[in-house]
Amino acid sequence: MQPNELLKIAETHGDPIYVYDSSKIIAQFNRLTKAFRTVPKLKLNYAAKALSNISILKLMNSLGSGLDTVSIQEVQLGLLAGFKPESIIFTPNGVSLEEIEEAAKLGVRINIDNLSVLEQFGSKHPDIPVCIRINPHVMAGGNSNISVGHIDSKFGISIHQIPHLLRIVNLTQMNINGIHMHTGSDILDIDVFLYASEILFDTAKNFKNLDFIDFGSGFKVPYKEGDIETNVEELGKKLGSRFNEFCAEYGKELTLAFEPGKFLVSEAGYFLTKVNVVKQTTSTVFASVDSGFNHLIRPMLYGAHHQIVNISNTKGRERYYSVVGYICETDTFASNRRINEISEGDILCFKNAGAYCFTMASNYNSRFRPAEVLWHEGKAILIRERENFDDLIRNQVDVKDLFTTKKEKAAVK
Repeated sequence: MQPNELLKIAETHGDPIYVYDSSKIIAQFNRLTKAFRTVPKLKLNYAAKALSNISILKLMNSLGSGLDTVSIQEVQLGLLAGFKPESIIFTPNGVSLEEIEEAAKLGVRINIDNLSVLEQFGSKHPDIPVCIRINPHVMAGGNSNISVGHIDSKFGISIHQIPHLLRIVNLTQMNINGIHMHTGSDILDIDVFLYASEILFDTAKNFKNLDFIDFGSGFKVPYKEGDIETNVEELGKKLGSRFNEFCAEYGKELTLAFEPGKFLVSEAGYFLTKVNVVKQTTSTVFASVDSGFNHLIRPMLYGAHHQIVNISNTKGRERYYSVVGYICETDTFASNRRINEISEGDILCFKNAGAYCFTMASNYNSRFRPAEVLWHEGKAILIRERENFDDLIRNQVDVKDLFTTKKEKAAVK
């Protein structure tokens, strides 16, 4: 999107605000589909946790995507957005048996990642097909906060527990229709991913009635100019060929599934916020914006890098700024970053704001969550209204006469 288009959206709908470019989402979906074109049966299940606005879910459904969900609420959002139950896979972590049973009643596909619930569910519902999430003990990327395939991870059933897993399956006679793994985000080394895939293939050989193998996702996207990213074309060529070979060995044409989230929506997102104050200290120039980690927590939580552009002054000379928020805690978006000269009132644009940004927003400091806009076919469409004070207190219960002041008590006497 062009700076003038983003500025117009901020002028029309106010700020802070999230903007998503539908054309980028569509391009990413088509790119991944094309990369695996040699695989006869491919299914992309969009990871709803990345960006769960119902309009985004409807866009994904229109592209033919399935949906990867991690909570019963995401399942319900997917159904509301028009996904068929069989196109939704429920991949929770650490939830109760009751929540998994609730999802099963809705007709969605079930993915179980621990032996305890697997045994309980299989004993009660042996006829309901179940996918099993395996932890291959393979580290993805270099950030332990977003890698979930390491040996100490809470996610998945360890490959070292396969004998125990098979014992449960044999005793309950449950129906295993899928094998799944997810090593985490920011995968760069194709060979590491292929190594983990071989572990999944070896595990799959233990089950005779599979319908699909789900390889997770975690493809790295570029966060700044010249940044490296996962070569999905190379992965498609190598893994696609190996998958087809495995299907021939297995004796059945299986579906190859992925659950991309960040890959589809990260680069499509822009976060716009106004500069409230430019503050010079003894050693730093701060640009304080009308936002904070209540709206965009990833830089503070993960150390994530978001390119910041002053779209109000795209041709100004560059200076060093530390961009900070208005939260009454340290909420630094960027330290000593080169940005075109900033004045109070300018609009800053944070790029790569499509994935895990609005979905992690909060009302900390009793601040309102921002609006969301979809840029679709040259039009800015409001897809979430900005919160107001009524939204902030909507579910609070004002218990009358519970507390009285000394003055009020004296008046009663």
